[in-house]
Amino acid sequence: MRAKIGFNMKNKNSVQALRALLVLALAILACNRLIPPPPISPQPPTTRSAATLISAPQNPSAGAAGIGDSLYPNFGNGGYDALRYTLDITVNDVATSDLTAVTTIEAKATQNLSGFNLDFIGFKISAVAVNGVAAKFSRNGQELTITPSAPLATQESFTVKIAYSGSPENMQSASLSMQMGWTTVGDRSYVMGEPDGAATYYPVNDHPLDKALYKFRVTVPKPYAVAANGVLTQTTDNGATATFVFAIRDPMASYLATINVDKFVVETATAQIGIPIRNYYSTDLPKEIRAPFARQDEMLTYFSKTYGMYPFETYGAMVMNTEFGTALENQTMSIFGTDMIDVQDVEGTELTVAHELSHQWFGDSVSVADWSDIWLNEGFATYSEGLWIERLHGRAALDEWVKSQYAEIAGYPEYFLPPGNPSANDLFNLGIYIRGSLTLHALRLEVGDEAFFKIIQTYYDRYKGGNATTADFIAVAEEVGGKDLKEFFNGWLHEKKMPSIPALGLGK
Repeated sequence: MRAKIGFNMKNKNSVQALRALLVLALAILACNRLIPPPPISPQPPTTRSAATLISAPQNPSAGAAGIGDSLYPNFGNGGYDALRYTLDITVNDVATSDLTAVTTIEAKATQNLSGFNLDFIGFKISAVAVNGVAAKFSRNGQELTITPSAPLATQESFTVKIAYSGSPENMQSASLSMQMGWTTVGDRSYVMGEPDGAATYYPVNDHPLDKALYKFRVTVPKPYAVAANGVLTQTTDNGATATFVFAIRDPMASYLATINVDKFVVETATAQIGIPIRNYYSTDLPKEIRAPFARQDEMLTYFSKTYGMYPFETYGAMVMNTEFGTALENQTMSIFGTDMIDVQDVEGTELTVAHELSHQWFGDSVSVADWSDIWLNEGFATYSEGLWIERLHGRAALDEWVKSQYAEIAGYPEYFLPPGNPSANDLFNLGIYIRGSLTLHALRLEVGDEAFFKIIQTYYDRYKGGNATTADFIAVAEEVGGKDLKEFFNGWLHEKKMPSIPALGLGK
């Protein structure tokens, strides 16, 4: 994310009885089809094995209502691992975002479960089923509690289907003074979910620790179209409507999911490294708005060389003709409002493009394990802006950029808090970005260029597709750098007074 701030998750009976069970199991599997949008039809049980059907889980308990984040303890849920989400959404009215939907969640229990929670805001729920059998459910604020007809055993795979309808509710983020989630503006809508907006349009285990695969099947009235994460695998003309199917086949944190509805012009290309690029622009935007995205190919190539090969199947951007107040690095599709693009300063805007693209490595592929480590996302992406300046104009230009960032912090220290200590109500403070980026440059000066870039590449390679903490990064830095860096990182990440950078004559 980059805000407009002014800085550039034995049956022991007879054989006959066993055969009967197997026949039953086959019948069950045959019936366990995808349920179309509501109502959910009754179905026979279930996808369990014969052994599980006979031996009920011992001492099942409810999964926790939160995943245990230090800043947001109620984010996410415990007791299961979400593996795949399939969102079947029909947009009945674009102007109101009136939706009819079914979300299907394939998951695995991580304990003997009597029930479990999902994060979900608003909508009228018409039916909930677990393994094809109607399940009881209740709601308390953002928590949707589901009680299956029979307990689930540890390591048991199960499927949940929730049918719902209505329009997404406006939601004030826990960490930002702005609306997040599914947002409707005029006759278009977009989704920005960081850190807690995903629950505004689908039931979800909403924390980066529980990454999953995704499929989006979205039907909209013509002539509207859909831009979403991943690869567009199918488009169907239904007459008055059209259906767009997107697949994201690498693990994705829930807040990075995005569905955007508008009338689009789509530009496609293939990067030098073989990655398809597709950019979506609102049809009522001037062509010059596209200029800052012309170097995406170069950026993909440069960052792949600097950090490690680009981690996903495709990349691109969506620019909507409205103001977001920020840009966001949704996985494989960063999104921008017009207020993030200055057609009079194309190269300056390119820094924002570089920022969001670099997040595909740091934030999207390597995701935080706890929101308190957000500097690992934003500090890395902001330093990527500096690296892009260096790529274009050389080391002297990077030095000047570092000096200007340092001076800004020195002049207004109250706005640049230590990046290792964010607060829950000010998660994206300026220190996370700017002081976080200077932490990386100071590390580069501390260990030298060769060790520094090996640290970054090792960190990415070790944790790609998963989650990491600040302690994980420090451990890699010490391992590769060959020295104790605890005092160094304590000063940059936790001390109120910003350390000096003697090599550049800063802070003496």
